[in-house]
Amino acid sequence: MKAHAVVFTDKEKVEYAEVNVPEPGENDVVIDVETSWISTGTESSYFRGERIRGETPYKPGDPWPFPIVAGYQKVGIVRQVGSNVRGFEPGERVFAALSKVTGMFDAMGGHMNPAVSPQHQIWKLPDGTAPEDYCGLVLTQVGYNCGMRPAVEAGDVAVVIGDGLVGQWAAQTLLHRGADVIVLGRHDGRLARLPERIRGVNTRTTETESVLEKGRVAVVVDSVGDMDTFGAIQPFMKRDSHFVSAGFLGEKGLVDIQTLRGQEITLHTPSGWTGKRMEETIRAIADGWLQTSPLITHRFPAERAAEAWRTIAERKSECLGVILHW
Repeated sequence: MKAHAVVFTDKEKVEYAEVNVPEPGENDVVIDVETSWISTGTESSYFRGERIRGETPYKPGDPWPFPIVAGYQKVGIVRQVGSNVRGFEPGERVFAALSKVTGMFDAMGGHMNPAVSPQHQIWKLPDGTAPEDYCGLVLTQVGYNCGMRPAVEAGDVAVVIGDGLVGQWAAQTLLHRGADVIVLGRHDGRLARLPERIRGVNTRTTETESVLEKGRVAVVVDSVGDMDTFGAIQPFMKRDSHFVSAGFLGEKGLVDIQTLRGQEITLHTPSGWTGKRMEETIRAIADGWLQTSPLITHRFPAERAAEAWRTIAERKSECLGVILHW
């Protein structure tokens, strides 16, 4: 079976290409993809050859991880279902994470159409939903998970490191739970997209320490893998507080447990997605308090994926939500 996909053919090289996908099996669903969402953080590390899968960084001597189908999230319409598939019907709009492909470094990928996905990688969406609202659902779930992990009481000060998508959704989730949220970022355009009740601080122009009070910070979420900034915030954290580390740290993710123990700081290390959290994230979007499409900054036809990646590489600070229309 043939499909078209966004393929990283080598380091910092991308093509919209025809690929081979397995014939659908009895547990698979075939989807005609409408829209997919580029995870600019995670996918960029694959694009640069910095990791080979999941949380595994590339090391000299590892197999070179190309070619590979980029991404892991999309929305489309069910075309057909396998004989063992239950709960999905042709014509329904669904979200799909990973889909099958052959001839690549990894046998699964995201940005491809049509997509052949195992049933456990698919979630039904509410009737009448807009594809753009849900096509970044895995990444939205990561931010949701970051915001749900720590204990939060009304009025607690929560600091989010990073103004990217995970940081934005973690901040929205903490706000929904009653926290007083501060987002530390480096891009005025991104910070301007935060809800009004969240304070955005550009650390290029403002000292982090100047916006914090000793013993007041109850939660820190690091969405970008910036241990130096966490180290600057830690003295302001109160006893029995929480550190949520979600950014990719490669081989540099060292945490001094003894310094956490001195303040009884709980360490959370969220990664990936689960069915339960995906369902909860879908409900949060449907309920309207978790906002997704307002964070979209760029839209491209899928066949112009190379242009999308040039834009991400050359104008990173302007890119937040980047989606492909199929």
